[in-house]
Amino acid sequence: MKLQDTIKIQLTVNKKEIQKDVSTKLRLLDFIRDELQLTGTKEVCGEGECGACSIIMNGNIVNSCLIFAVEANGSTITTIEGISTDGNLSKIQQSFLDNNSIQCGFCIPGMIIAGEEIKKDNSNPTRDEIKDSLAGNICRCTGYTKIIDAIEE
Repeated sequence: MKLQDTIKIQLTVNKKEIQKDVSTKLRLLDFIRDELQLTGTKEVCGEGECGACSIIMNGNIVNSCLIFAVEANGSTITTIEGISTDGNLSKIQQSFLDNNSIQCGFCIPGMIIAGEEIKKDNSNPTRDEIKDSLAGNICRCTGYTKIIDAIEE
């Protein structure tokens, strides 16, 4: 029996229905960036350690570098591009700007995705709760203080 090289997947990305034939070896991260041209989701480590490739899949934060695109068949996905509404930044995105929380920018999409999920689950988290929730996201430019400030605000 020969395994298929490509499979048709159907999923919703940022509220848009997508149907595409994809390689069974294609990572979800590469599908998002290369096939859908949504380049806000970043690859830094490629090993699920840094959180830069974080997206929301079926209501949970996942590292898109660790998932094959075919595994996302039937899923609902939100990337950093899907966080804003009608061209307006989300509260978290605006808070990152207002608090000067952005430096090189590689970790920021994952941090914002994490911030959105933190606030969805707890509208008034403590600084320690924010720190714990950001444990899967690494920033090499800051001491995290301004990132935590942005999410707390």
